[in-house]
Amino acid sequence: MNKINFDKVMNEIIDAIKKSGERKKLLLHSCCAPCFCGCFERLSAFDLTVYFFNPNIDTKEEYDLRAEEQKRLCEQLGLPIIIEPFEKQNFLDIAKGLEKEREGGFRCEKCFNLRLKKTAEKCEQLNFDYFATTLTLSPLKNAPLINKIGTQIAEKTSVNYLPSDFKKNEGYKRSIELSKEFNLYRQNYCGCEFSKENK
Repeated sequence: MNKINFDKVMNEIIDAIKKSGERKKLLLHSCCAPCFCGCFERLSAFDLTVYFFNPNIDTKEEYDLRAEEQKRLCEQLGLPIIIEPFEKQNFLDIAKGLEKEREGGFRCEKCFNLRLKKTAEKCEQLNFDYFATTLTLSPLKNAPLINKIGTQIAEKTSVNYLPSDFKKNEGYKRSIELSKEFNLYRQNYCGCEFSKENK
């Protein structure tokens, strides 16, 4: 079975939008400002709004720190942002029984689903055309799985999912460069207390 080149698929969608002359609204789920750095430049064809919803983060202090860094960066770039309140119980509910799962296992799949579903709901509620996520930037994240989840969620809504593999074309390297340029806090773990414990 041929692997899907999600970076190519995304570029084809963007090219088609550019050719149409229309501006489409994209709600971009962001896990953190450093990952966002490797994504936003490639999304200039959209009217972009950032969506910060990450109940997997282990403490409110860490959540607030990452949210504030994302907000600061968006203000510098002139981009709107929506920050959801810290709702850790949402993550704990879906992670129950999966606490000992390895990083990248079924707990992560449930977590991706939780965050993308909420993003799609917000996208539909606010009449955006597309939703996407920065999660595919990380070399440690399973881009095919994330794109499968996003596509399945979109099929149940009135909005479109923008597939991606933002680590391609040196996206991860670009995120490191821009993180330094913007002097961003760059955390050394995904955010989940269980993956932190099981390292």
